[in-house]
Amino acid sequence: MPSVAFTRNLQRHVACPPCVVAGGTVRESLEAAFGLYPQVRSYVLDEHGALRFHMAVYVDGVPIADRRGLSDPVPDSGEIYVMQALSGG
Repeated sequence: MPSVAFTRNLQRHVACPPCVVAGGTVRESLEAAFGLYPQVRSYVLDEHGALRFHMAVYVDGVPIADRRGLSDPVPDSGEIYVMQALSGG
């Protein structure tokens, strides 16, 4: 089953330690993680269920392509990493 890890920055605001979940896509895997940690959902997804602009999700080190539908496949032993994509100047 895929593993989901949230950055420490998110964990500072909401309890969301790494977890192992069932899911064949990013959407299915994240929904399973949100089932365990419902408070982190609003940090990651907008009101339409799309990835928030300031968030980035990687599957096995590769950024996902579908930020709206989150349909990117996740291998059974895949690692999903959720982080804030902050920039500054």
